[in-house]
Amino acid sequence: MLRITDDISLADWEITEQFVRASGPGGQNVNKVSTAVELRFEAERSPHLTPAVKTRLRKLAGRRWTQEGTLVLQVDETRSQARNRDIARDRLAELIRKALVKPKRRIATKPTKGSIKRRIAAKKQRGEVKAMRGKIDPDA
Repeated sequence: MLRITDDISLADWEITEQFVRASGPGGQNVNKVSTAVELRFEAERSPHLTPAVKTRLRKLAGRRWTQEGTLVLQVDETRSQARNRDIARDRLAELIRKALVKPKRRIATKPTKGSIKRRIAAKKQRGEVKAMRGKIDPDA
């Protein structure tokens, strides 16, 4: 059971963890101990998340979201299997918490009449400056 908020907690069947060998430095330890964690969360099948939250979670997850609707997190930051497991669970909880926040709708605003007048006046002045850069006619 993974607790996300006071209202939401994920059941054990929704999360599967697989331990694989990590890449990078670590000497012989990296060749014989499976310390990296691959956490899979069955997000699409989860009864604890609303469809709107699932949609936002899919967008936040990006490439970590599979076609089957599973969220896959891989962690191999530390040499400790238990610590990597905790980091993966924390990341999943944080991602779900971010998806729970409904973004504010942007309200389109109209420019004020004064700002429109100032913009056009500045454009006219700039146009006059550029017009003065033309060749001087010797006959005039």
